[in-house]
Amino acid sequence: MNGTRHTLVWAVGGLVVAAGLSVVLGAQQIRTARQMPFPQKPDWSKLEVETLHVQGQVHMIAGAGGNIAVQTGESGVLLVDTGYAQMSGKVLAAIRKLSDRPLRTIINTTLMDAHTGANAALVVEGRLNQAGPGLGGRPNEADLIGHSTLLALMTEIGRETIAPERWPPSVFSGRQKDLYSNDEPVVILHVPDAVTAGDTMVWFRKSDVVATGEIFNQASFPFIDEAHGGTINGIIEGLNDVLDIMVPKHNQEGGTMVIPGYGRIGDEHDVLEYRDMVTIVRDRVQAGIRKGLTLQQVKALEPSATYEYETRFNRDPAWTAEMFVEAIYRNLSAAR
Repeated sequence: MNGTRHTLVWAVGGLVVAAGLSVVLGAQQIRTARQMPFPQKPDWSKLEVETLHVQGQVHMIAGAGGNIAVQTGESGVLLVDTGYAQMSGKVLAAIRKLSDRPLRTIINTTLMDAHTGANAALVVEGRLNQAGPGLGGRPNEADLIGHSTLLALMTEIGRETIAPERWPPSVFSGRQKDLYSNDEPVVILHVPDAVTAGDTMVWFRKSDVVATGEIFNQASFPFIDEAHGGTINGIIEGLNDVLDIMVPKHNQEGGTMVIPGYGRIGDEHDVLEYRDMVTIVRDRVQAGIRKGLTLQQVKALEPSATYEYETRFNRDPAWTAEMFVEAIYRNLSAAR
């Protein structure tokens, strides 16, 4: 995934259609960049964003690419991800409807354009009280934060594909970085070797909300970016980490809420079902490998068709169930 090749898919009312094949009315949800070109140049002017209150101080902006988490309060605005560059104006307008306070902090969860495309445009809208070590050293801009591995991936891909203005100048290494924003503890957790090697999720402890990035995806099977360190086992570990954080209110419902990479807001029940789905597909592929089956033989077993998983998750023409199974097979074969 190089940041320049994309497929656009709209999910509306639970239906998913390829861009350019149908006219969709109402709220649109732009799906992630994959490894295919746009069927046609999208008319960004016709795409709209939607803002939903999650709980506490956290809202979600949908429709600009990957879902964006917005924390607001007296000290300013904190964003998790920024969406596509072409949607930055509409994202900023949505933020201004929530708060007139300065945009202080942006956290990136993963590599894709759908999550980092508008970094440059939104960073310059921010205002820091002061610049200094650990704040990017750039006055009058929002602090852009990512894991050190994410920055390494962006620099490896190169400035011709990902402009340096999109690179996070504030990076952390290791497992965790803690912030205090709007009278709330905010914990950034690195999830190694998941969708990419540089993924993170963000936990708003007081609001009891987790923004998962691409690790949890209500709209499709999880993407495994093998070229940039993605693994199926890392994704499962990341989902287990999310479940460790979550506390349901009643029978796995309510309580801690999650903002997925794409799709609707979820609770523990949603994450648990998704984790189980990914684990079952992984285990079926693993069983085939242990029996010495070839990739084609494993695919013939249709491991992703269990419990009608494909009915719900095989909706992205740029990341199909077949591609998902193939990536798992390569992951597990390489691990052996």
